Amino acid sequence: MDATLELLRELTEAPGPSGFEGPVRSLLRRQLEPLGRVSTDRLGSLIVEKPGSSASPKVMIAGHMDEIGFVITSITDEGFLRFQTVGGWWEQVMLAHRVVVLTKKGEVPGVIGAKPPHILPPDERKKMVEKKDMFIDIGVSSRQQAEEIGVRPGDPAVPFGPFTVMGNEKYLMAKAWDDRIGCAVVVEVLRRLQGEPHPNTVFGVATVQEEVGLRGAQTSAYAIAPDVGFAVDVSIAGDTPGIRPEEAQSKLGKGPAIILYDASMVPHRGLRDLVLRVAEEEKIPIQYDSLSGGGTDAGRIHMVHRGVPSVVFGIPARYIHSHQSIIHRDDFESTVRLLLNVIRRLDRETVEKLEP
Repeated sequence: MDATLELLRELTEAPGPSGFEGPVRSLLRRQLEPLGRVSTDRLGSLIVEKPGSSASPKVMIAGHMDEIGFVITSITDEGFLRFQTVGGWWEQVMLAHRVVVLTKKGEVPGVIGAKPPHILPPDERKKMVEKKDMFIDIGVSSRQQAEEIGVRPGDPAVPFGPFTVMGNEKYLMAKAWDDRIGCAVVVEVLRRLQGEPHPNTVFGVATVQEEVGLRGAQTSAYAIAPDVGFAVDVSIAGDTPGIRPEEAQSKLGKGPAIILYDASMVPHRGLRDLVLRVAEEEKIPIQYDSLSGGGTDAGRIHMVHRGVPSVVFGIPARYIHSHQSIIHRDDFESTVRLLLNVIRRLDRETVEKLEP
């Protein structure tokens, strides 16, 4: 396994639901400390400053550390765990999937359960089981046993999803691509900027609590006060059976998707046009997509202080917000190349001339 795949494996397998990003933050800190001056905001987002030949403009690149997950809310007398979902979960992808509960004594494996269909009346079998009727089975027979192995209310849990290289080795399956792939892009961009002149100062940011309201992006952007912002996240891949082109446009292996609209932000026209021009000049493949709902860290970045021209790069991913999703390695590489080439062109004069 090469160095990039090893980084992707470590990032995706690390547990880090919203508000509990510590293991991911520690891993990223080790990767980022050799690349610039590292600091944190008071919510826990990591900020890495990489000076160039000029203190301005300040360019912010953000990927979020957190993944969707669960928080244990109570333990039944029989040792089953009730939980609250963290981030956007669809009930249909939850049942019978393995999870890991993160306790003070270590990781505890479990599986999400509910009443089996065999004992349901016929009319209920066709209905989706609601989250409130699910529980986590950790293989104990009492509350006391659960507590003895370290489980307590307030503990987080995450999906169990080992990193897997698939039949075509460029297809990579794992949990938490949303948005550990964005964090990996931040690391790789800063790594390739080492020893290379650029006419600005770059701030690579790994934000917290994106899945519950874009919170870390707001605090870290306020701390940086950037002149330009980029969010690197996933886009919904529309290349599986049953999806119409108008529902999701991006496809695996065809390059990053430039998000034309989402519920949190309309991209800055001038910056968007610059990105598109650079992609054309450098012959880097890109796609387009839009989202009628949802948003990214750019939804908060672009509203900080007097406003920040911002654009979203979406790396296509299949089956997001589930226990396993799939990306294409070429899309990671294309995103890194495009960001590097845009950064090289973002001098003070160029940024000042960007028209909204």
